[in-house]
Amino acid sequence: MKSAPSSVGHRLAAVFGMFACCLAALAASPAHAARVGVLSDKYAVETAADFAAKIPGHTFTGVDTFTTVPTLASLTSSFDALLVFEDGVFANSTAVGDVAAAFANTGRAVVVGTFYDQDRSDSANPALVIPAHGWGALEGIDPSTTDGIGVRTDGTGQPNLPRVLNAASIVPHPLTQGVTALGATSGFAGGNEAKAGTIVLANWTELNAHGLPDPAIAYRVTGAACVIQIGIAPDYAVGVGTGYGSFTGNFYTVWGNAFDFAANSCQPLSGPALSTSVPTLSDGGLALTMLLVLAVAFSQRRRLRGSR
Repeated sequence: MKSAPSSVGHRLAAVFGMFACCLAALAASPAHAARVGVLSDKYAVETAADFAAKIPGHTFTGVDTFTTVPTLASLTSSFDALLVFEDGVFANSTAVGDVAAAFANTGRAVVVGTFYDQDRSDSANPALVIPAHGWGALEGIDPSTTDGIGVRTDGTGQPNLPRVLNAASIVPHPLTQGVTALGATSGFAGGNEAKAGTIVLANWTELNAHGLPDPAIAYRVTGAACVIQIGIAPDYAVGVGTGYGSFTGNFYTVWGNAFDFAANSCQPLSGPALSTSVPTLSDGGLALTMLLVLAVAFSQRRRLRGSR
């Protein structure tokens, strides 16, 4: 009779279907919750608290770098990813950039945000009384230079050019998942220019000071290092003073995507494929694979014995 083999075939198909669904579910999940160190000369603790409340799945710890530069050992033992930014130029930026670059070269991702541009060595905004100090080795692996000015300001140094995300420029990617709009109403954004080889995933509608596209979301891989750039101030919601809190759109989605991508060392587990390499499974995924293979083998063996 042919009914028995047919039944076995249907059951095997069902098992393999369940197997495929389980693998898909695993692939769609973040690899792990990242421990994110938030490094800044100002509003580090406040930004960490704001992100902890608004972005699920990761932990955030503020690290004030105004007077103290953390060691590489302390960063690698405490964090899976870093957010580096500033709010006002500060003398420690060079040393902070050096240790952040060393952190990135261990294979852990670094995210940079506005006003990182103000202390980049090519920034020369005449409205800023204190000149840029530079970010040391981090400038060798970051995604963008400035446009010579950075965040556009008036004569007193107050940002004055609102930015709106160019929706037509958005490239489908884990870093842009769920992002349809973003606005820096009071201008705490922009002033960058992507380096050759940087992957730009969205631009601001407004051009930079050179009349070129101004990247809003971008990243760059250099050897083991991955640096993600989000061209808007991460402390927009928590800073005190004129212009803070004045942003629109998918602000927390953008930052959440950045930390998800950083948590996986810039190797997406969901969304459009960026690599032709075979994806690896987590320990749980490998265990599930082995269990399902063994279950199929055991089930088929029993049926073969029963048909004798």
